Amino acid sequence: MTITYEWRGEFDNADVNVLHAEGFHHRVLDTDWRAQLDRHSLGWVCARDGGALVGFVNVAWDGGVHAFVLDTVVPAARRREGIGVALVAAAVAGARAAGCEWLHVDFDDELRPFYFDGCGFEPTPAGLIPLTGRPG
Repeated sequence: MTITYEWRGEFDNADVNVLHAEGFHHRVLDTDWRAQLDRHSLGWVCARDGGALVGFVNVAWDGGVHAFVLDTVVPAARRREGIGVALVAAAVAGARAAGCEWLHVDFDDELRPFYFDGCGFEPTPAGLIPLTGRPG
């Protein structure tokens, strides 16, 4: 089948919860993705192979010119097929069409080749304060 990518595509919360649990190694939650995305996101991209959800990325934003890639996920069995790169490319196009000037991402170190080489992000200095797990 041909994989399709849809900006602000339709999805079932259960499908995203299962995909997210596998991709981020946690139990399946009962997150109301629709409400969360409607409240906080500029958009999202759903990748489908036929009817099956094979990828998802969330694009949060500040209401202005900055957008943020979050929760890029593809099932383990479908990785290294270019789905993740195409998801991010669709997110870039959606954020650009919405008038954003910057698209940010943060990620674990092992994903550097994916985001820098595959998706075209450039390294920048950034900072982070962990809000859980240690005093601060």
